Amino acid sequence: MSETVTIRDLGARGDGIAEDGLLVPYTLPGERVTIRREGKRAELLGIEQASPDRVEPFCPYYMRCGGCRTQHLAPAAELSWKRGLVAQALSQARLVVEPEAAIDAHGAGRRRITLHVREIDGQGEAGLMAARSHALVPIDHCPITVPALHPAPAVARRLAAPLGHGRKPLDVAVTATDQGLDIDLRGHGPVSGGVASALVRIAGELGLARLSLHGERLMEAEPVSVTSGESRLYPAPGGFLQATAAGQQVLTDLTLAALGRRPRRVADLFSGCGPLALAMARNAAVHAVEADAAALAGLDRSARAATGLRQITTERRDLFRRPLLPTELDGLDAVVFDPPRAGAEAQARQIAASRVPVAIGVACDTGTFARDAATLTEGGFRLESVTPVDQFRHSDHVEMVGVFRREAPRRR
Repeated sequence: MSETVTIRDLGARGDGIAEDGLLVPYTLPGERVTIRREGKRAELLGIEQASPDRVEPFCPYYMRCGGCRTQHLAPAAELSWKRGLVAQALSQARLVVEPEAAIDAHGAGRRRITLHVREIDGQGEAGLMAARSHALVPIDHCPITVPALHPAPAVARRLAAPLGHGRKPLDVAVTATDQGLDIDLRGHGPVSGGVASALVRIAGELGLARLSLHGERLMEAEPVSVTSGESRLYPAPGGFLQATAAGQQVLTDLTLAALGRRPRRVADLFSGCGPLALAMARNAAVHAVEADAAALAGLDRSARAATGLRQITTERRDLFRRPLLPTELDGLDAVVFDPPRAGAEAQARQIAASRVPVAIGVACDTGTFARDAATLTEGGFRLESVTPVDQFRHSDHVEMVGVFRREAPRRR
């Protein structure tokens, strides 16, 4: 049975919320819509009164593919919504600070994508998963990626042939690099020598920059790199990079602006392959700490190839289990931490107990950022600013950079 409801709010996941709390995907606040209830959610049947913030979605797979949630939302309204997500998380953690205006960092588009290959009607198809489902939506290309990634689905289908055309679930992580497409095949497991040879042959025919299986190189035409500001990054196979080049630049610029030119010694915690460490080393000695050995090897290679840098030292260390202690932090002028979605709970406690005067947090999860920010403020820091950075356009994800400064020197 259909009915008409009014949407009062936009939820944290991008769904419209009706007056009785019902979740209605693809709707916006203030809209009158016709729906069919399905438990706590509803199917959108029609829009009787549209919001002035509604725009026409551009992707042919929208409302089928689960990758984007808000293509129907105007850009300025989306930035305002994401600022609100950050503000809500800070408020819930009882942090009294208003986020800065959100910065659009989509740039030319996302430079990495993970496609799924599954067998459909006897053929291997590549695409993305439907919303709240394990059903595959085959795609020709993803419009929100950089043009270099548009051939990725066809490449994924080709590489799936020696692996059984998706009869065994296969994930294909594709990154656009300076040398071409860098691909890591995941989920299939070990392969025979004959299959590996076939994959290498196909990679050569496709002109791939690198092909890996579960992070193990099968071929690499030349060292794979990504330009980042004045530096060249060497990510490991399947290694982490910020989603967009513009996003990386904005995060770097905000970090450098917060540091200023005064710091002499800085720590870069959860450094990855080193985009922030390399940028900071133009003005300060940097100690980079990361658990992944391959990422640190990439950072070392970048540092050796660069000119005009101050000293960069590296340390392989699991900061979740073995965070840097106050005795290791006290001699630093600043510490930067850029953890994964789980945040930096253990490390934040040690920073709070240290005498470091400045801490800069780069985060991709509003909840864990707010938790860690509360830990730092309880330890004597003042949260000076929080800037949302939107490099995940049309999704509920948002990056943020928080700047923390001590109110007064901490005594021992």
